[in-house]
Order: sequence, then C-alpha cells, then structure tokens
Amino acid sequence: MPAASYSHGTTQAELIGQTIGDYFDEQVERHAEREAVVDRQKGVRLTYRQLGDQALQLARGLMALGVAPGERVGIWSPNRWEWIVTQFGTPKIGTILVNVNPSYRLRELGYALRQSGIRTLITAPGFGPSDYLGMLHDLLGDLGPGPIAHPDFPELREIVVLADTAPPGMRTLAELMRLGDQVTIEEVRERQSVVQFDEPINIQYTSGTTGLPKGATLSHHNLLNNGYFIGELMRFTPEDRLCIPVPFYHTFGMVLANLACLTHGAAMIIPGEGFDAGQVLATVEAERCTALHGVPTMFIAELGHPDFARYDLSSLRTGLMAGSPCPVEVMRQVQSRMHMSEVEIAYGMTETSPVSTQTRADDPIEVRVGTVGRVHPHVEVKIVDPATARVVPRGKPGELVTRSYAVMLGYWQNPEATAQVIDAARWMHTGDLAVMREDGYVNIVGRIKDMIIRGGENIYPREIEEFYYTHPKVADIQVIGVPDQKYGEQVMAWIRLKPGETATDEEMRDFARDQIAHFKIPRYIKFVDAFPMTVTGKVQKYIMRDLAVQELGLESAAGEKMA
Repeated sequence: MPAASYSHGTTQAELIGQTIGDYFDEQVERHAEREAVVDRQKGVRLTYRQLGDQALQLARGLMALGVAPGERVGIWSPNRWEWIVTQFGTPKIGTILVNVNPSYRLRELGYALRQSGIRTLITAPGFGPSDYLGMLHDLLGDLGPGPIAHPDFPELREIVVLADTAPPGMRTLAELMRLGDQVTIEEVRERQSVVQFDEPINIQYTSGTTGLPKGATLSHHNLLNNGYFIGELMRFTPEDRLCIPVPFYHTFGMVLANLACLTHGAAMIIPGEGFDAGQVLATVEAERCTALHGVPTMFIAELGHPDFARYDLSSLRTGLMAGSPCPVEVMRQVQSRMHMSEVEIAYGMTETSPVSTQTRADDPIEVRVGTVGRVHPHVEVKIVDPATARVVPRGKPGELVTRSYAVMLGYWQNPEATAQVIDAARWMHTGDLAVMREDGYVNIVGRIKDMIIRGGENIYPREIEEFYYTHPKVADIQVIGVPDQKYGEQVMAWIRLKPGETATDEEMRDFARDQIAHFKIPRYIKFVDAFPMTVTGKVQKYIMRDLAVQELGLESAAGEKMA
C-alpha cells in the first residue's frame, strides 16, 4: 500500500524563542564590525554596529512621535537601505510594520492605509514613474502643521519622507531621527523587554478572491524562524554576501533575503531600487557576492543580458529561485553559466512566512530542477483530496496544506477570510495542487484557486474584475491567466460590454492606469457576447484559457516544462 502524502521536517535545531528585536541586538554584538548592508545606488555601507545604531535611533524617533505598541507603521518604498533600518527598528518597540507595495496606485494605497489603520507612513518620494508624494496629496489634500487629521484615514497621524526635504505637514527621516534624542535608550529597552515573540509584527497584503487585498498578519516567531531555516538550508555563514534584487515589501526580500542574512551574520547587498539585469550583474562582480536571489524572470533577463559574458560571476555559490514555476533549462543555465552550483528552489506563500518546502544544496540536479523540494524543518505538509480533505497516497495529486510555527496569525481584521483558509486543526490550505513523490519531494502541478502568478507577483482575477465593474461600459468581465514564456503568466480579460457600447483594448487599459498596479492591467483583452458556462451557470475558465492559448498562439509557452 502506498505511503500517505504526509511529511514533517525533522531537525536537531530548535526553534528560536525570541523577538526579532532581541535577536537582532545579539547579532549586532556578535558581528559588530562585519558589513551588514551595502546600498550601491545610494552609496551607503553599514556595519552591523552601524545598522544597530540606525535601527535604535529609528525606534527612539517613533516613540517620540507617540507610536504605541501594536500600532501600525507603514513603509512605502522600493529597495533602499532605509527599508532595512525600518524593518529592524520597528520590532524593538512592538509596532507592526505594514508593507505597502511600491507599485500601488491611488485605489490600492487608500485601501491599505484604511484597512490596516496605518498611524505613521514612511515613504520614498516616488519610484520610477510613480509620484508617491503626488498620490498622497491627491488622497489627503494640503497638510498643515501638527498631526494629520483626515476623516477618510482617521488613524493616520504622520508621514516621514525618505528625502532631504519634505512637503509641508510631513517630516524627513533625518528629522525623525533627531526627534529620537528626546527618548532615552533605556526607554526603548524597557519597551522592548515586554514584547512577546508570538505578537504580530508585520502585515503583508495579498490579493484575495473576494476582490480586495487581505493583510496576512505575521509574528516575530513566524518570520524569524523561517528566515533562519532558509539560511541554514542554504548553508549561509558570516562570509556570505547576498545580492538582493527581489523587492523588500514581499516576503522574498524581507525574509528569504534580509532575515536569512541577519540570522547568519551575512551581508545584504542592494543593487538598486528596482530590478535591472545589468545592475545586478555589475553588483555581483563588484561586491563579490556569493549568493543571488530572484524569480525566474530575473534570472532569464540576467542570462540574456548582451554583456553577460564580460561580468565575473565566479564568486557566486548559491541563491534561491522562487515566486513562480521555473523552466528547467533556465535552472540548468543558472547552475552552469552563473556558477551557482548550490542554487535552490523554494515554495511557499505569504501566509506561511513564506517557505514550506525547499530543495537542498546537495540534492541531485534532477531533484533541484524538477521539484520544489521537501518539507522545511519544524513544518508539516500533507496532500489532501480537495473534496473530502482526506490524505491521498503518495504519487496522487491533491491540495497541499501545511501546519507549523510559520502559519500566519490570520488576516488583519478579517476573521471570515481567515477561517476560509485555516481549518480547525490549524492547517493552512494553499489552494495549490501538488503531488508528493515516494521520496517526500513535492511537485506543484496546478492551482485550485484561479490565482495568476506573473513574474513572481500573485494576482487574483476577482480583484481586477471588481475594479472593471466600475467602468460605465462594462456589463461583465472574466479575468484569466494565460501562459507567457517570460513572465510565466499574463493577465487576460474577457469583457462583455453593455448593449450599444463599443470600446477598444487601449481604452480599457487606460482606465486602469494609475488606479491599479501595472502588473494587474490586462495584457490581452477579448470582447465577447458571452462566456463558456456550465449548465448550472458557472463560468468555465479552463475552457477560456484553452481557447485563448489557441487564438493567441501561446502553445509553446503553455507546453514549456517547469520545475
């Protein structure tokens, strides 16, 4: 009789029973003179001692503003050294860091501010074409002296700008740091001493099938331990230097990168605010990076860079590829052409802090390119029949569910949504279809939910559909993912217009610009009179996808073998 599709991660290493603030302080003392952060674009280098001083001063500044334990501090910024300072300064005083996606536009920003109840927002002036300060002015209007008081955002009090100057009613980070002199180090330590490791420390927004983002709420215990074991499986040491082109606002950057480095005394190397393949290759060479993270799209761009051959990447040893399925041939090229002989694949979701399975550095190549690994230390995984919730035999597909220290506390102020994904026995239902092999390694074979993964960004069609329902010409809309060789998937919208209306593809895209993130705007649009339906009136999205593949000529992308 085949073994059941259940596995748990055994290890001699114990879970860390500390807060991030306490553990961070220990690492600062242990690795004080080692390089902790290098921001190549900003020209900033910080040792662990200097990073510790900056994080402490930020905590003092927030206390001087009156930020209380449990209140939310948002950060809206691309990758830069101040992001890391904020990540490690906020846990000291029990505040909850809210990661705001750098791609957010007005509608999404307003929702995140309201839903999480952000009290203090730390923001960059902008990123690429996005004018953050302009958007904040559109939301809040002119700000006067003193705390912000806006009826639509009743909990918002201050905005801190990562720049040399700030608009009226806001302050710069330097001003916040100077304000911290009003609070003693002893007062911070007293606040830090009562913070508990099971308390919430982070809110990360993930799109939901109900159409509005949900705030996955994560604890010190969730994040610190997941980062530690990620680094352990990658064989990280204080000698490692990780190049981080993946975004900090996402768990890929915040946990798989920053916390994996912190827990092992390694260096966090920031090549730039956003991803640029040439910038990454130049950073690896100049900083002698030993590790490099990325979604498959990033590695494809790096391998395809016209000047790839002139960069010396011989210092690379390892790294993580995650975020979306990886083409097997890309994985092989990363190992051979980029010298990443120990590169690994990780699988997880924001709600599980995020990693549940990971390949190992000494796994055979066919395992490292053909699976998402085996269960993480201290984590349980099982594959169940979606209809009955019974565990299926190994080799049979079913829904992957996981239970461990890493499962989120819940969705912020959304118990109904939490109950839909975490069952009574604390199993997190991923919505992913998977197969557990006889040796315990896992393959992801599909998704129960209709989530689209475009270049590592999780997109739920319902959110886009609800947005387009506000268009005066749209009667009905169905959004699907279609295969794409570069990004894994692209967004496609099938739109049924109201009687007598006409519209163009570009008109529909223009409607979404500056309102929703660019990666959610449909790449393909098809105007239809009706959708494929079952006899009970349910839309058959799988038929829509098959038709789209044929009509758009995407057969080669649909058939590419993935890990």
